Amino acid sequence: MTASANPDIFQTFIEPRPTDPLYAVGPLVARRTTDSAEDRPYEHFSVAPQTPTIGAEISGIRLGGDLSDDVLAELRRALLEWKVLFFRDQDIDRADHRAFAARWGELEQHPFFKYTQPGQSDADVATLAKDAAAAGVENMWHNDVTWHEFPSFAAVLRGVEIPDVGGDTLWTDTGAAYDLLPADIRARIDHLSAEHDWINSFGRGMPAESVEMLRPVFPAVTHPVVRVIPETGRRVLFVNAVFTQRILGVSEEESNDLLRMLYRHVQRPEFQVRLRWRPDTIAFWDNRSCQHYASSDYYPARRVMDRISIVGDKPVGVPA
Repeated sequence: MTASANPDIFQTFIEPRPTDPLYAVGPLVARRTTDSAEDRPYEHFSVAPQTPTIGAEISGIRLGGDLSDDVLAELRRALLEWKVLFFRDQDIDRADHRAFAARWGELEQHPFFKYTQPGQSDADVATLAKDAAAAGVENMWHNDVTWHEFPSFAAVLRGVEIPDVGGDTLWTDTGAAYDLLPADIRARIDHLSAEHDWINSFGRGMPAESVEMLRPVFPAVTHPVVRVIPETGRRVLFVNAVFTQRILGVSEEESNDLLRMLYRHVQRPEFQVRLRWRPDTIAFWDNRSCQHYASSDYYPARRVMDRISIVGDKPVGVPA
C-alpha cells in the first residue's frame, strides 16, 4: 500500500483553490446524525465527545465483563451516532477481546494477512506487529475489506504494545464528508458504482502462487460510490484510495477526477478524530461510515495491535 510516483497523486493532498468545485473556507459543520436519530441521554455509561461529529470516549463499563443486552443496545446507538468509540483502562486479554467482538456478529477471517503480516496465530484475529524489521504501511485512508462482497461491519482494535510516542490512529467521518459536498457533486455521484479489488494492495506483497490460488475465490467486486446505512438512512462516501480501482460507467479521466476529488475531500481535518494510544486502550469503529489511517511516525519503535473484525452485509446504494 505504497504511494504512486505519479505526480498527479500529489494533487490529492493539496487544499482546494478558488477555482476548485470543493473550494471552501470558514465553517465546515456537518450533522452528526440524521434528523430522525434518537436524541436522548445514555443511561449505562458516560460519553465524552472528541469532536463535533466523530469519536467519543466511553467510560463506566468494562468490555471484558458480561455486558447486558441493554448496554449493547446503547453502545450500538453510540456507534451509529459517533462512528468510532474509544475505551480506556480496559485490562482485557485476547479471549475477552474476542468475546466482546462476537457480541456484534460473525467474526471475520482475513485471508491475506498470513502472507503479508508475519506472526498470525488465530484466524479471527489480525495481529499487526510493526518494528524495525516490518515498518507500518497502513498510513493511507481506507475502509477495511471493501474488496469483499460483504465488507466488514465494524472492527475492534486493541493496543498490545504501544510506542512511547507516535503511532496514533485517525478516523474520518464519511457521512459528514458526503453532507458537505456541493449539491451538484452529490447528485453526480449518488447513483454511481465503483470496482474494488485487493490485487494492487495485498496482492503485491503475496507470493505469485498464492495470488493465483485466491484470485478466483475473491474476484473484484462492485459497490455503490454512495452507501446508505440501513439503520439510519445516512448517506456516506464509500470509495477509498487503497481498494477502489475505478468508477464504472464513466470515462477513465472522469473516474480519476472524481476519485481524486473525493479522496481529497474526506481528508479535511474537520471530518477527523485522532486517538493517541496508551496501554489498555480499545477502539471500536463502524467500518461502513468512516475511514481510518494509522500514522507511521514511530519507526523503528515497536507497535503491536490486535484487530478483530465483524462480518458485514452487502452495501446498498441510493435508491433510484
